[in-house]
Amino acid sequence: MAKIVAPAAIRGRVITDNLVSFGGRSGEMEFLSPDPDSIIDRLPLRNPAEMRKLYTLSIDDIIDYLVELGTQLDLSKSEFLQEALEQSYAATDLTPSILRWQYSLIPHFFSRDMVRGYIDVPIGIPFVEGWQKVKLADGREASIRAMGARCLHITAGNSPITAIITLARNALTRSDAIIKSPSNDPFTAVAVARTMVDMAPDHPLTKHFSVAYWKGGSAGFEERLYQPKNIEKIIAWGGFASVKHVTRYIQPGLELISLDPKRSATIIGRDTFADEATMRDAALRAATDIGASNQTGCSSARVILVESGTDDDGIALLHRFGEMIYAAMTGLPDNISNKPKSFDAELRADIQGLRSTPDFYDVIGGKEDEGAIIISKLDDVVDFYPRLSGRVANLVPIDDISEANLFMNSYTQTVGVYPETLKLKLRDELPLYGAPRIVTLGYAMTSNPALPQDAIEPVRRMVKWIVDESCPVEDCPPLWTEQTAETV
Repeated sequence: MAKIVAPAAIRGRVITDNLVSFGGRSGEMEFLSPDPDSIIDRLPLRNPAEMRKLYTLSIDDIIDYLVELGTQLDLSKSEFLQEALEQSYAATDLTPSILRWQYSLIPHFFSRDMVRGYIDVPIGIPFVEGWQKVKLADGREASIRAMGARCLHITAGNSPITAIITLARNALTRSDAIIKSPSNDPFTAVAVARTMVDMAPDHPLTKHFSVAYWKGGSAGFEERLYQPKNIEKIIAWGGFASVKHVTRYIQPGLELISLDPKRSATIIGRDTFADEATMRDAALRAATDIGASNQTGCSSARVILVESGTDDDGIALLHRFGEMIYAAMTGLPDNISNKPKSFDAELRADIQGLRSTPDFYDVIGGKEDEGAIIISKLDDVVDFYPRLSGRVANLVPIDDISEANLFMNSYTQTVGVYPETLKLKLRDELPLYGAPRIVTLGYAMTSNPALPQDAIEPVRRMVKWIVDESCPVEDCPPLWTEQTAETV
């Protein structure tokens, strides 16, 4: 297996010495990266006062930097990005056409209006630009400001866009970033960092952006780095194991912001079956939510609850709808979805087992690992629904839309809904069962980083909210006065 290099980039310097070998998650490749022990003393920002340089920049300055960076990250022009793309083919679960398309989207996430929204929507630019005064009922006056923190980002590797979102959020909050790259994408974030070094090596945003790889769970390394004297916040994306092991390091002064793994669902209302055109529209939208990026995202559709009815006519209707979804899914554009790069052997065996129980399930497709639609003939999901992947979805019949609530829980992330009017009926109810995002069917796999994520606002959590309180004696009675003593 050929070995390729994933450099580290630390505070404006690209590091390629003291290389050691690491295995990619897919097992198809190995890569070389600097020995984590050789760089650990260079990763943390030892003197927080160095962050003052970030405050010489206005938000408009930061936006200008990110917009310019976006132009530098045009895949057709960027040698760093082209190299990262080629290296990533062996590391990722995404097929080449999908990965290339996602890389081509990077400049979009750095467009001026998009970038401004990342900070103005969740926080409001005035709060990061300066002190905002408020007067409270007890007579005190306060000035509030959102200030940056020393952050460690443990990013997910199911999309290269994760690294882009992380950089933008970190820069706009004037935070210091250390990014731990994932083993299934050790190249994207460092390609961005190398571009920053090439573009503006001494710029404060470049100096406060570092990327490195180390194997998650390396206790000796992480015990030294994951300390409040080094970092204040850990923003952790990714799988259950990677998030769980980080919790051992959480202590006073070190906060965990967890964007942990979720599963998503879809709700299809009865009005969908009013006519052929509406059915086909819903089928294409559902197929897109299943198939986009080959179902690698937390927001990908997996279980689809359909108000078709559970009687014989309802099951027949559900089967016909499933055939429409399968046809639409396998016909999606190649850059959006195609036959998965690999297919889970255990899932394949589970699907095959369902074929032997035709009284309970029908399986549409799946014979060549291209994806499948599983039709439940009872109002229950398949036992192995948490492992649905590779463009495999389970259609479940229900008699009334209210039954959909029973399938929601705290692991639910996104719920695609059709028709659109049905969202108004569900949006006050579904969150009670755990669903934090309700979206138009067909848009589950599109998102805007300005919006809340996983029922939190990550950017608001990333910053430190600082308060300067003023208590005029004449307006805010002090504790030492007789009047205050009598009222306590």
